[in-house]
Amino acid sequence: MKLFLKGQRCFTEKCAVSRRDYPPGVHAQKRAKVTEYGVRLREKQKLKRIYGVQERQFKIYFSEAERLKGNTGENLMTLLERRLDNVVLSAGFSLSRNHARQLINHGHFRVNGRRVDVASFCVRPGDVITPGTAENTRKIVGEALEVNKSQPVPGWLAVTADTLSARVVGLPRREDVPHPIQEQLIIELCSK
Repeated sequence: MKLFLKGQRCFTEKCAVSRRDYPPGVHAQKRAKVTEYGVRLREKQKLKRIYGVQERQFKIYFSEAERLKGNTGENLMTLLERRLDNVVLSAGFSLSRNHARQLINHGHFRVNGRRVDVASFCVRPGDVITPGTAENTRKIVGEALEVNKSQPVPGWLAVTADTLSARVVGLPRREDVPHPIQEQLIIELCSK
């Protein structure tokens, strides 16, 4: 399945999944039937890979989602969408999630005027995300915006391209998550 880990490359014919939609190896087409546990585990692994989260971080996000009021699956998706690396990618300031993480870790982004170098920083409504004042940073972000101008911006973000800023208007809802995730299977697996 296409997880869009390579940024814009996933939208072109160079995408590996478009060229060959089966696993590598000689006996890839003869795989055994997947069990119920395997289906749920695959869904969890897919979510972890999409957001670039390790197992320990994922357990923390899951326990936080369980603690919050409301649907645990929707809470989990909301928490993952609010990560700073995801916000930078969704706003179009980077080419891929890994590119967003690298820019953030090198201190190229500011949240409410303060430098943030943690990719897992959780944004809140009202936060303003801007690139740093260095000319090189603004050039990189401007080029990424040009490349990503055809990609839609989620409704919970307000992006101003001329000032290179993004404002968090509200919390993301389940409908705002573009990935084909069945969070109910993840909840069933992690609740054991």
